[in-house]
Amino acid sequence: MSAQPRRRSILLAAGAATAVTALPAAAAGATGPGRRPVVIGHRGAAGWRPEHTAAAYTYAVRTGADWIEPDLVPTKDHVLVVRHENEISQTTDIAKHPEFADRRTTKTVDGRPVTGWFTEDFTLAELKTLRAVERLPLIRNRNTVFDGREPVMTFEEVVKLARELSRRHRRRIAVFPETKHPTYFRSIGLPLEPALARIVRRYRLDADECVVQSFEPSSLAAFAEERLRLPLWQALGTTGAPYDLVAAGDPTTYKDMMTPEGLRRIARYADWIGPDKSSVVEPFTLLADAHRAGLKVGAYTFRAENQYLPAQFRRGTNPNEFGDAFAEYALHFGRGVDAVVTDYPDIAAMARDASEAKD
Repeated sequence: MSAQPRRRSILLAAGAATAVTALPAAAAGATGPGRRPVVIGHRGAAGWRPEHTAAAYTYAVRTGADWIEPDLVPTKDHVLVVRHENEISQTTDIAKHPEFADRRTTKTVDGRPVTGWFTEDFTLAELKTLRAVERLPLIRNRNTVFDGREPVMTFEEVVKLARELSRRHRRRIAVFPETKHPTYFRSIGLPLEPALARIVRRYRLDADECVVQSFEPSSLAAFAEERLRLPLWQALGTTGAPYDLVAAGDPTTYKDMMTPEGLRRIARYADWIGPDKSSVVEPFTLLADAHRAGLKVGAYTFRAENQYLPAQFRRGTNPNEFGDAFAEYALHFGRGVDAVVTDYPDIAAMARDASEAKD
């Protein structure tokens, strides 16, 4: 990825009232003329191992991932750990720990009531007594064989693992952290961005080793204020709006952000957009409009099971059986996406090779 800096302003997606001046930031991307699309292991290789575990990340890299994605949430003592959500009843064995039964509660996170156990109510030492489990056991029953085998990882441990995997496989593996619910965590005194910046500085992560993503523009703004030259990735939902804009009373929606004008605004502060893969197909102009604005496009989330595939790529009637995932990758690689975020990085890497062989 290029490390050439360019001065930018971080604008909230509405682009009207709020601006935060950022220092020069890296113009990111392992793509471009003659470059390969990036294969990103979504929470590791979540299709083959319980997500956010060392086994999932290791398998992802061993089978072809270029980047690995940790979702970041904080502990009570403000250590960043990697879990899909701060509510951990579906991804750990916490329900089997009677010593923590009284910490089950209901909270409002991003405007929605959520019941369970939350990382911010536990110290790191307490979380380390838990073990990871498969989040989708009815869909990926085979992965339950790994339940209870691995602890909750810190972001720092993921960075160390990425460095080790880079040495082992003799290629640079990047980490792709996502700040989860940053407005909520800021409101309870556990902001994610300074803690993330501390790890970046400690390990001197550069633009080839770390790309920071968020659905909330203000989180990217807060990270930019840390004066680090890392690529930024604006994630985009299919409906609704970023929660920080909702909380601020800003009417801008994800749909607005994906218009040509919205993309130009994003390009003032970010290097990438991350739309749902369906948004790349419809409207078809999103990919071209983003590239025209100078943005790279990484589509999410690619999975192999029928229920996650477009109808034309399904095989049979069982929603949990694999369909023609290769055909879906071929469609997106053929259209020119710059990255794919996938639960099955091995299949994505094979599909990328096949696409390049045709060229």
